[in-house]
Parts: sequence; C-alpha cells; structure tokens
Amino acid sequence: MLLRTFTQKLSILGNFKELGISQGFVKSLTEMNIVEPTDIQKKVIPVLLAESTDIVAQAQTGTGKTAAYGLPLLEKMDAQNKSVQGLILCPTRELAQQVAKQLFKFTKYSDKIFTEAVYGGEKIDRQLTALQRPTQIIVATPGRLIDLLERKAVNLESVHTVVLDEADEMLSMGFKTQLDEILRSLRNVENKWLFSATIPKGIQEIISTHLSEDAERITVSRGNIVNTKITHEYVVCNESDKLNALLQFLKSQHKNRGVIFCRTKAATQKLAKQLIARNIATDAIHGDLLQKERDKVMRAFKNETLRVLVATDVAARGIDISGLSFVAHYQLPESDEYYTHRSGRTARAGKEGVSMCFVDTSEIKTLRNYERTLGLKFRQVK
Repeated sequence: MLLRTFTQKLSILGNFKELGISQGFVKSLTEMNIVEPTDIQKKVIPVLLAESTDIVAQAQTGTGKTAAYGLPLLEKMDAQNKSVQGLILCPTRELAQQVAKQLFKFTKYSDKIFTEAVYGGEKIDRQLTALQRPTQIIVATPGRLIDLLERKAVNLESVHTVVLDEADEMLSMGFKTQLDEILRSLRNVENKWLFSATIPKGIQEIISTHLSEDAERITVSRGNIVNTKITHEYVVCNESDKLNALLQFLKSQHKNRGVIFCRTKAATQKLAKQLIARNIATDAIHGDLLQKERDKVMRAFKNETLRVLVATDVAARGIDISGLSFVAHYQLPESDEYYTHRSGRTARAGKEGVSMCFVDTSEIKTLRNYERTLGLKFRQVK
C-alpha cells in the first residue's frame, strides 16, 4: 500500500527528473526530443526505481515502454562491475537490436554501461567474440540465449534484473519452454519485469510460476495507447479497385515515405512487384526472408533508396525509422493490438502522420471496433 501511494504521488509529476531519472540520462532524452513522459513511463518508472520488485505491465507497442523499463534498468547498473547484471528478452532480432540501440543512446552523458544484443539469424561466432568484452546488459531472443548458455559462453550469475519485453509475442512465437528454462536458471534475480500487450493463459502461467505473488500490476488505459498526432483515415473500395486507390493515396503523399502493411507473405510480394512496375521505389519484408536479405532491404529503406516498404506484421516488429509520414493498411491486421503497432510506425518523435486503411464495406465494422477499443476516430476519404 505504501509503494502504491508513493507511485500515485510520483506518477502525476511532469518530467523525467521529477520521476527520479539521473541528470545524464535526462540530458540524453532531451537531445532525443523525449521530454514529457508517456503514461506508462509515469506509472512504471517510480515503481521500478523505488525498490526491488516484480511487475506486470500491460502496454502496447508504441507507448514508450522501452524507456519505461530501460531507464530504471540503467539506473540499477553498477558501471564499475563488468559482469552481466541485466537481461532483456525480446521476441525478434529487430526488437532486440532496437532496444540495445535505445539503451546506448540513453547512456551518452552517463557512466558507460555496455549493452550487447544477441539473436538468431547471425553467425554465433561473432556474438561469442562480442560477449568477451565487458557487458552489463544483454538483450536476447530466447532461442539464441539458450544456445549461448549451453555453450557456457555467457554467465548470468550476477543478473539481478530480467525484463520480458512483448511477452505475449514471445509466447505466440513458441518460446514458452525457453522462457521457463531461462527464468528457472536465474538464481539471484531481485527484479522480474514483464511487459505484454495482452495477458493470455500462457502469460498468466509464467506470472504464477516465476513472479512473486505480490507483483505490482500496472495497465495503460486503452484510450492512451494510440499516438494522438496520427490522423486515422479510410477509403472504401472493392478488391479490384484497391491498387488504384493505393496509387492515388501515394500520389497525394508526393515524395513522403511510409510503410504499407499486408497480412501475408504472398500479398507483400505481389504488391511490391505491382508498385515497382509503376516506378515506385519499393521492396518487401516478410518472415521468410533470410536475415541478410532482410538487412539489405532495411538498409535501403533507412538510407532512403526506397520510398515505400511493404511488410507483414511480424516482419515489421522493431522497425524504428524517423520521418515516416504515413502507414497504409492494404489489408487490415488480425487484431487491434496489431493496428496500434502498425500505426505507431508514423508520427514518431513529436511529428504528425497519417494511418490510411483500404477497406470494403464489410470491414467498416472493424474500424468501428477500433474506434471503441482504442479510442480513435476514423475519417472517410472519398
């Protein structure tokens, strides 16, 4: 009760310094144009800084959760101790890379805290060499971390804090056995921080098995999930007219850049070919690409050789590119959580953006459902 009262007092404060974040980290955040804490950051940071604790935080992608757990994690690191003290588990290579990059940016004006990302899809020898350097935080996908533990290439004896980021996504990708194994092996952990968009049965089992009974529970209200700087629009069209409607939208965006989402690998490949045939600099990214192929596409998109990226939902996790003006939903996603994730690729760092849906008449009810569950308002474009 005392902790909760303390949290409620701090959560109304307006900036990161007032939340308890050190000046060096605040300076880095300011330089990154991160000044006002998001709802999840206001609620979570004071709890994680106050004392050792287990926490279950329900928050979608795009709510600022990396800073919500990343800043307190960095605050708990002993920069003089060269052993691994923090572990972050992520579902995909892209998210692991993004988290490690973010932590690195946070430490620009503080004592050097070294983070290493390890994941499948890259030669393990390179990661083995990297881990021989002083490393205080490891960001890992579960499968690759198990490989490294079996090789005795990483020592987690000094880990006091473990973070499960996008826990439900790790579960849906089949990592529950690995998560159980990793969590059982962490003997000296004082803090277990679980972040998940949803709490399905499998996640509840992990909470019951591995987290303390009095774990703090924090939820971001769904009305605060979606970035208010995103304009949500839709065009009603038949399947046969959808490509022309998309081309018209892209023309209206002039040279602006963005991501177009499809549900399947086949749809992304087909649409990318259709756009390339109309001289639009495009490529596709999906789960069946080899890692080196995926990296090549992402490099081309980041350096602006490509104007448009066509992507599936899972392949797009971890895409963090500033300056994207729009997101287009060529096919609606499987769930409202994925809609939040997709639309969050635009309007980053305080900028504005458009999230455009291409739907037939039967799909309008899905948009109405988004309006109810996510607190949005869609505008029809004729």
